Amino acid sequence: MSSSISSERVTTPRLTLNVVSVPEATGDPVVFVHGNVSSSTFWHSTMTAIAGRFRPLALDLRGFGDSDPEPVDASRGVRDYSDDVLSFLDTIGPAHLVGWSLGGAVVMQALRDRPEAVRSLTLVNPCSPYGFGGTQGPEGALNHPDGAGSGGGAANPDFVAAIKARDLTADSPISPRSVLRAAYVAPGTDLGEEEDAFVESMLSTRIGDDHYPGDSAATDAWPGLAPGKRGVLNTLAPTNFRIDDLHTIDPKPPILWIRGAQDVIVSDTSLFDLAHLGAIGAVPGWDGTPAQPMIAQTRAALDLYGAYREVVIEGGGHGPQIDSPAEFREALLAHLLER
Repeated sequence: MSSSISSERVTTPRLTLNVVSVPEATGDPVVFVHGNVSSSTFWHSTMTAIAGRFRPLALDLRGFGDSDPEPVDASRGVRDYSDDVLSFLDTIGPAHLVGWSLGGAVVMQALRDRPEAVRSLTLVNPCSPYGFGGTQGPEGALNHPDGAGSGGGAANPDFVAAIKARDLTADSPISPRSVLRAAYVAPGTDLGEEEDAFVESMLSTRIGDDHYPGDSAATDAWPGLAPGKRGVLNTLAPTNFRIDDLHTIDPKPPILWIRGAQDVIVSDTSLFDLAHLGAIGAVPGWDGTPAQPMIAQTRAALDLYGAYREVVIEGGGHGPQIDSPAEFREALLAHLLER
């Protein structure tokens, strides 16, 4: 951890969270929520960069980092996570929320459920409002009623095993370090001294049916797997998570949507979407199921919402806060200062 970042355990009625902050920073609170297979570590450099104007805070979601590893009930979508965030906000008051990837879905759900607690929202390469996998079209129609093609069974079992074994190497293309380099950031990004901390952050992910990746169910529909009701990936299954009425909330704080143009995880041709992988021959037996248009789905939902701005970082990947920090911080600060 950077010397300019401190960590404390914050107990809420739901669980005890690990929360990192910048000592002596003052101003409006900005709460950062990380993505899947990561932790608050991925926000440290952003936090120190904005601490002169805001009070940055980042928490570890349950089952990641140093927060309590409470089980995840995916039948509630991402609400186990978003309710944890809202419980934290009950201790500090309304805040600006910034969510990355899975964290984007979490902060969208928090906004949907408690708009009065959110000063503004920033979505960083967020999961689609219609979940991850198993849908088609900008309206997020299910490919199959049981959500086939999404959920816990969609994870690469070798990647899961590498996390469990605490593989620190880049010897395999599915080791956490290799996935960090190939998928979390744009190609050719030099993460320097931070890379080891990011890998340790990924390895903090709890493994199992109650955490990552979660349980799974069989289905007759291609590709033969459907979501379960426990664990991380099932929180984003379209049968468990869907926000199609965000535009109905009141009040309606402004939303900034930042995305990296080179993101291969949240994309209309995602390399983590089984339908797209089937189309390119990486998953056998593909039956023509179309890839999920994740960007188009998010844009459709935000167009209905109205009060948003989209910023595309051309050189950015899935984590533009670490591979394109200058452009990311410029967009984020402009949004926060407007509010």
